[in-house]
Amino acid sequence: MLGLQRETSSMYKRTSSREYSPMVDVEDSSGVLENEVNNEMETTNPSWKCSLPHVLVATISSFLFGYHLGVVNEPLESISSDLGFSGDTLAEGLVVSVCLGGAFIGSLFSGGVADGFGRRRAFQLCALPMILGAFVSGVSNSLAVMLLGRFLVGTGMGLGPPVAALYVTEVSPAFVRGTYGSFIQIATCLGLMAALFIGIPVHNITGWWRVCFWLSTIPAALLALGMFLCAESPQWLFKQGKIAEAEAEFERLLGGSHVKTAMAELYKLDLDKTDEPDVVSLSELLYGRHSRVVFIGSTLFALQQLSGINAVFYFSSTVFKSAGVPSDLGNIFVGVSNLLGSVIAMVLMDKVGRKLLLLWSFIGMAVAMALQVGATSSYLPHFSALCLSVGGTLAFVLTFALGAGPVPGLLLPEIFPSRIRAKAMAFCMSVHWVINFFVGLLFLRLLERLGPRLLYSMFSTFCLMAVMFVKRNVIETKGKTLQEIEISLLAKP
Repeated sequence: MLGLQRETSSMYKRTSSREYSPMVDVEDSSGVLENEVNNEMETTNPSWKCSLPHVLVATISSFLFGYHLGVVNEPLESISSDLGFSGDTLAEGLVVSVCLGGAFIGSLFSGGVADGFGRRRAFQLCALPMILGAFVSGVSNSLAVMLLGRFLVGTGMGLGPPVAALYVTEVSPAFVRGTYGSFIQIATCLGLMAALFIGIPVHNITGWWRVCFWLSTIPAALLALGMFLCAESPQWLFKQGKIAEAEAEFERLLGGSHVKTAMAELYKLDLDKTDEPDVVSLSELLYGRHSRVVFIGSTLFALQQLSGINAVFYFSSTVFKSAGVPSDLGNIFVGVSNLLGSVIAMVLMDKVGRKLLLLWSFIGMAVAMALQVGATSSYLPHFSALCLSVGGTLAFVLTFALGAGPVPGLLLPEIFPSRIRAKAMAFCMSVHWVINFFVGLLFLRLLERLGPRLLYSMFSTFCLMAVMFVKRNVIETKGKTLQEIEISLLAKP
C-alpha cells in the first residue's frame, strides 16, 4: 500500500497541470469545480499564523534593499577620503548610483529567475550577490573595487523586490494579503533607518564604513538559509505540474481545511487558459491579451517616481540644514515619517482597500508639494517659509508611505494573471528603475535651470495626474483571492 502511494505521488509530480486535469472527466469535473469556486470558502478564514513566518523571512530582502539604499549616505565622506577620491563629485555620485545600474540588470532577470527556479531559489540567488558585493565593498582599496561591490549588491537589490512582491502575494491568505504586503514597505523603512544608525560612528571610528558593509552580510545569510525552511509558492508549483507538492504547501500556509478550495480555484483557471502558450514574450506583455494590466502597472510605477519622492529624499538634508536642523536629525525625522506612514498603511490596507489608499496618498502628496511651492514665495517671512518647507517635506514622505509607496508593489502581483505574473513584475520594476535613475540624474540640473517653484509644481502636477489615472484604471482587490481577481479580469472584454 505504501509503495502504491509513493508511485501515485511521483506520478503527480511528473505530470504538468494541463496534462493532469484531463485524467478526470473535464465536463463532469468543471461543474464541480465551478460550484466549489462559487461557494463560500469556509465559515472562518485561514489562520494568519501559518503564513506569517514565511512572509517575515521574505521581507528580509526588503530590509536589505532599504539598508543598501542608505548605507553610503553617512560614510560617503570617509569612503572618498580613504579611497583617494575626496572632492570628486562624479566619483561620489557613482558610488551612490552604481547600485541603480545593477538593480536595473537584476530586475530584468527577476522574472525569468522566479519562473525558472522558483520563488525560494530566487531569494537565495538574490542574497548571494548581496553577500559577495558587501564583502567586496568592505575590503575595497580603490574606487574600481568599490564600484564593483556596489554593482553586485545592486543586482541583488533589483532581483529582490519583485520576487518579494510575488512571494508575499502568493503565500498570503486573501484577508491579510494587504497587511502582509505592507510589511515589505515597513522592512524597507527599517533597513534605511538601520543604515542611518549604524553609520553614526563613522566620523569617530576610522574604517567604520567597512563594518557598515560587512554587517549587511548577516541578514543576507539569514535570508538564504531561512528560505530552506519556507514554503514554495503553491501557484508556481502548480504551474510546474507538481500537484501534490502544491497541495502540501497550501496545507502549510492555509491549513488542511482550505486546501480543496484553493486547488479548485487553480484548476478552474487552468481550464480557462488551455489555449495560452507557456512561454511569455515581451511582445505579449506589450501587445497581447493582458497588455492593459501591464500598462497600468508600468504607469503606476512611473508616476510613483515622477511624483518626486526620491528628489525629496535627496534634497531633504538641504531643507533641514536651511532650517537649522542637523542633517542627522533631519534624516531621522524623514525616516520616522516614512515608518509611521507605512504602519498606518498596514493597518488600513485590508480595511479601506488599495484604491482608496492610492487616491488619498497621491492627493496628500500633491498638497504637500503645493506647500513646498508656497515656501519659495518671496512674500512669506523667512520663518514661515522654513516651516512650510520642513512641514511639506515630512507631509510628503508620510502621505507617500500611506499608499503610493506600498500599494503598487502589492497591487500589481494581485492583478497580473499567474502565467505572466513574474515576467510582468520584472518589466514594471525595470520601468521603475529607469525612471528612478533619470530623476536622480537630472534633479539637481533641473533645480538649477527651472528653480524649486516650477520643479515642485511639476511634481505636484504628476501627483494629480496619478489621482486621475488611479480613479479611472485601478480596480479594488481587497479581500479577494488571487484566483477570484484573475477570473474577474478574464471575464472583462
